[in-house]
Amino acid sequence: MDDRAALLLAYDDELRTDAEVREAEAVERFGPLLVARFAGGRGFVSYRDLGDATAERVGELVTEVARRFADDERIVEAEWKTRGHDAAPGLHEALLGHGFVPEEPESIMVGEASSLAVDVELPPGVVVRRVVEEHEVRAASAMQDEVFGAPVSEVRADELLRKLARGDGVEEWVAEVDGRFISAGRIEPVPGTRFAGIWGGATREEWRGRGVYRALTSARARSALAQGKTLINSDSTEFSRPILERSGLVKVSTTTPYVWQR
Repeated sequence: MDDRAALLLAYDDELRTDAEVREAEAVERFGPLLVARFAGGRGFVSYRDLGDATAERVGELVTEVARRFADDERIVEAEWKTRGHDAAPGLHEALLGHGFVPEEPESIMVGEASSLAVDVELPPGVVVRRVVEEHEVRAASAMQDEVFGAPVSEVRADELLRKLARGDGVEEWVAEVDGRFISAGRIEPVPGTRFAGIWGGATREEWRGRGVYRALTSARARSALAQGKTLINSDSTEFSRPILERSGLVKVSTTTPYVWQR
């Protein structure tokens, strides 16, 4: 087994099913699927794989999941997160037929945390640090929304604050210059696994290509190692993928979220 195959196996074994729904308010099992409801009315579908399911069986699974989401009035939005390496005949067509809309695909990046925890020379005046105060967490979240081209969301900020308040290793890190946040992202150790995920990485356009995101990633990787996590995973856009690849992470597959909205 080569390194990529070993990393993909670790990803599938440790980061799917229970790991993806551990924070859910409710979880139901349906065949190979875990159908979850999270706070804020968000539904989610997780599974290790679909086994040897035929296109007909895949269609039945999607139909039942769509019915469950539609019947639960608490759910306002739901995601079926597909992976490019899964054997899932007819899944794309079945999801489209039930109102799920594909978003942009991202690269699944996995690698050793130690490969990211390197010294990075920052531009003059730039500081990388962890934020814990509510007003700073909200400012970081708002900056990330702006960079991603989304409306500033108090709901996302509230969710981040809840994650940080749990005390289970989730951290928000920023890069700032003259008191202005120019990059931000969080780290989420996954209980019971070797993994910590790096999420939400966003850097203002005028600061890209200057080592800021790489330094932010290095700081999060060091924190992961300090918490006993040896592997890092990330769903990466085409902005961050090349940086992570240069740091030693491997693209093991792709992921495409299919989103249903009430």
